This record gives sequence, structure tokens and C-alpha cells, in this order.
Amino acid sequence: MGSATELKLGMSEEQELKELGGRTSIPPRTKQGMKPWKKKLMIAGGALLAAILLAGGIYWSRRGVVTVQTGKVVKQDLASVVTASGQIRPLTTNFASVNANTFGKITDIYVKEGDQVKKGQLLLRTESVQQEADVEAQQAALTTARADVSATDAAVQSASANLKTAQADLQTAQANFARARDDFARAEGLLKDKLIAQQLYDQRRAEFAVAQANIQAAESRIVQSRALLQQSTFNRDMSRARVAQNRAGLTRAQDLRSKTLYTSPLDGIITNLPVNVGENVVPGIQNTVGSMLFQISNLSVITAEIKVDETDIINLRLGQLAEVTIDAIRDKTFKGTVTEIGQSAIGRTTGQTTMGQTTSGSAAEEAKDFKVVVTLDNPPPGLRPGLSTTAKVTTATRQNTPTVPIQALAIRMRRDLEEDNKEGKGAVQAASVVAPTGGKSKDKGKEEIQGVFVVRNGRAVFTQVETGIMGATDIEILKGVNPGEEIVTGTFSVLRSLKNNAKVKIDNKPQKPVAPSST
Repeated sequence: MGSATELKLGMSEEQELKELGGRTSIPPRTKQGMKPWKKKLMIAGGALLAAILLAGGIYWSRRGVVTVQTGKVVKQDLASVVTASGQIRPLTTNFASVNANTFGKITDIYVKEGDQVKKGQLLLRTESVQQEADVEAQQAALTTARADVSATDAAVQSASANLKTAQADLQTAQANFARARDDFARAEGLLKDKLIAQQLYDQRRAEFAVAQANIQAAESRIVQSRALLQQSTFNRDMSRARVAQNRAGLTRAQDLRSKTLYTSPLDGIITNLPVNVGENVVPGIQNTVGSMLFQISNLSVITAEIKVDETDIINLRLGQLAEVTIDAIRDKTFKGTVTEIGQSAIGRTTGQTTMGQTTSGSAAEEAKDFKVVVTLDNPPPGLRPGLSTTAKVTTATRQNTPTVPIQALAIRMRRDLEEDNKEGKGAVQAASVVAPTGGKSKDKGKEEIQGVFVVRNGRAVFTQVETGIMGATDIEILKGVNPGEEIVTGTFSVLRSLKNNAKVKIDNKPQKPVAPSST
């Protein structure tokens, strides 16, 4: 068995088959190459493997690379411009809006809109029947009071004359009394000496008594005359006071009558006349203005009154140059100068100044504007108050100064920059970013730093910069980067998340506009 098995094992396959079957014959096997489809399969597999390895190598080599857009730090002329809109208006002193002063009906209008008028010219009249009657009544009362003054003046003069007469009578009585007293004294002496008769003595005594009584009567008349004089003077003063009172009443009545006559307060043009004859007008009551009758504007000096946002007002100064465009006059720009800057903020929704007002809620948080007046140098003829206008005020200029696009500026927290530096050890570091020292490191870590990403050795290095004035699209760089350096300018989404020392790939091809989504 063993030898037979070994013999079989030593035989070829053909011999074994012959031995087993004896009748079956197998042709000898010829050598053949690999089939074509197998070759193609092996080639495709090899190419796929090579592509996978190549892609993996590229991905591995470009891992962390960010595609960015770049630009250069360039020197150019730069101007900071504040743009605001408003309307055409004359000077405040050359504009007047006249409202109703009294209740009444318009009886006469002597002008029409667009007429040239002079200061003091009568333009409009309202009914004045009651006012005219009041004036006439006060004039009559004043005339009566003046007549009373004349009468009381005469009474004062008469009382004064009577007082003087009484005073003269007193002097006469005093003289007679002195003579009678002397005669009576002599009569007493003569009577003692029995030189005169008793009858003559009695006569001298009677004359003395009469003279004494005359003095008392004269003094009484003086007192009476002085009292009459005082009363006459009082009546005269009362008459004069009534004259003053009636004169004041006449002035008031004339003023009320004058309020029914409306004259031009200045030289100018009637720019608004919204009323007609027969309309009733009312005066202002408390916080409500009266009926507007007409507006007069002196357009010899034209201004553009604009509203400047509160974030821009600090850059404006008197005398700054401006360019003004008027919507009604296309394709023309007019030169002007800032001549007035408001000091009180104006609420954007209320239109009222916020100075001294207490507001709360949304009213206190709303955006505010400031009134700025730009005087036009050579205004065109035919301008009207209220025309919409836009002014561009140049607040600052720089000649041949380093600039970068505004969108290139980025803000980063100091601690974020430090973390990026730690992660990128061995790479180029931002020289302007210094690690904080001292006990306030935590607070400094929250510090916001403004800078740009400078492309150096294939990496975006955040560099702190100091900026100056801002133009329409570019901003001045005072410190941090130099002209000619390449900086990252976009895209916005990339700049928002770009890290310090990140590997970058520059692609400055124009970006395809994003098609708006259809709804």
C-alpha cells in the first residue's frame, strides 16, 4: 500500500488518469497569457490607488490652509466725507411764517403766491368791527378824561388863588390886630390917668376884640382854602390817572385792531399762501399754533439745512467745505460752506430737540440727528424752500498717505491672539501683539485690538495698526504697516474667522455674484 501510494504520488496527472481510467485521454495543457479584462481591472485599480494617495498627500500638505483675497498697502490722497440729506431753506433771519393773531374771518387778501413784497406792506386783513368799535369808545373816553383834567386844573388854580387871598387877609388882620392892640394899650394908660373918656376906651377895646376875631377868621379861611386846594389837586390827579388809563385802553384797542391787519415782516417773496377770502382763522392756544396765513422768504441767501447723524457730528466744524446736490436740478453740484452747527440733538421720529426733556423706553434709545446749515456760494435762480437736497461735507483730507481698504480691518481679543500664537509655535509671530504682564492680565486678555492680517511666508500674521481718517472705501494707516505690504482684504466671512498665523492661499480672481434665491 505504501509503495503504491508513493508510486501514484510520483506519477503525473496524465499517467494517473490513464491508470485509473484507461479509456480517457486528456490533451496536454498549453501555456496562455492573462486575460485582457483582468489587465484593465488591475490598471484601473492601480490608477485609483495612486489618485487616492495623491489626493491624500495634497490634503495632508494643505491641511489648515485658508483661501483669501489680498491687496497692497498703498499711498493715495484721502478725504473724509460726511453725507447727510435735508432741504433747501433761506436763512433763519430771512424767513417768516405768519400765523393768525385773533379769531375772525378773512375779508381781504392783497397778494398772491410768488409776489415780491416789501417790509411793512399790507398783505391780508380780517374782520375788525368789534376792534374798530373798541378803538372809538376808548378814544371818546380819553377825550372825556382829558376834559376832566382841564376842569380839575382850573379848580386847582382857583383853590390856590383862594388860599393866597386867605393868606393875604390873614396878614391884613394881623396888621389890624397889632394896631388895635397898641391903641387899646394906650387907651388903658390914658384911662388910668383920667386923660380920656370911658367911651373912647371902650371903643379901643372893641376894636382890639374885632381885630383878634378877624385873625381867627382869616386863619380859618386859610385852613379851608388849603383843604379845597388839596381836594382839587386830588381830583386833578384822578383825572390824569383816568387819562392814562383811557390812553392804555386805546393802545390795547388799537393793538387788537392792528392784529386784524397783517403786514410783511421782511422783504421777500410769498412762498406759501394757503388761505382764501372768507375763511375763518383762529389764534394759537397753549401748545397749538394758530392758523398759518402765509410764508415769506428772502432768497438772496440760500442754505441747505441737513440732519447729520450723531456719530458724525463731532467731526464737523464751521467753515468746512461741502458739495450740495439738489434733487430738482440733476447732474449739477453746488459748492457751499458749513455756517451753523446745532448744539441740541433732534429725535429722528419726533423731530423735537431732546435737550431738557425726560424720555424713556424706545424714545430715549432712538437715533438722533443734529441740524447743520450749509450756505451755498452761488445758488441757482428759481430755488424754492423745501426742495430735497444732499450735502457732502469734507471733514478732513490727507495727501499721499498710506491706506488700506476698510474691510481689511479686523478686531481680535488679545487672549485669542495669544492662544493662536501658542498653537502656531515656530511660525511667524505678530510682533505688535505683546503678552500682558502684571496682576491685570485677565482684564488685558479681554482687550480688543484693531489690526490687519499681513501675508508673510504663506501665513496671515495679525498686525496691530493705528488708524486715521476714513474715506468712502479706504482708511488711513498711521502706524503698524508700510506701503507695499500685502494684506488680507477678503472675503468678509474669511476675515471674520481668520486666525493669527494661519496658512493662507491667495486667490484674487473676481468672485462670481451669488444669484438671488427664487421664492
